[in-house]
Amino acid sequence: MHEASLAGGILKLVEDSARREGFARVTLLRLEAGQLAGVEPRALRFALEALAPGTCLQGAQFTIDEPAGQAWCMPCSAAVVIEQRGNPCPQCGGYQLQPTGGTELRVVDMLVEDE
Repeated sequence: MHEASLAGGILKLVEDSARREGFARVTLLRLEAGQLAGVEPRALRFALEALAPGTCLQGAQFTIDEPAGQAWCMPCSAAVVIEQRGNPCPQCGGYQLQPTGGTELRVVDMLVEDE
C-alpha cells in the first residue's frame, strides 16, 4: 500500500509548514488526488488518520477531491475525459492518449490554528 508512504510525505510537508509558519495544528486538510494519479483515496485517508495521533494533524478532517482524468487524443485531436489509464478515447476509440490532467496528488489548502 503505497498510500502509507504518500501519507508520510504529506505529514512531513504539513509539519515543515507548521514550523515555518508557526501554527500549532491543522483542523482541515484538503487534498486533490486525480483519477489518473494511481492513488486510492480511501486508503490514503486511512493512512493519514493512522499517522495523525501525536502530530499537528491529530483531530484534523481530511477532504480528498478526485478530479477527472483528462487526456489529449492524438488520432482525433480532441481533449477528452478518461476514467483510468489504458481506456480508449471516448470519441474515436483510439488508444493514443496523452494524459493532461487528473494525474496529480497535491495539498490544496489547510485550515490551521495558531499556537
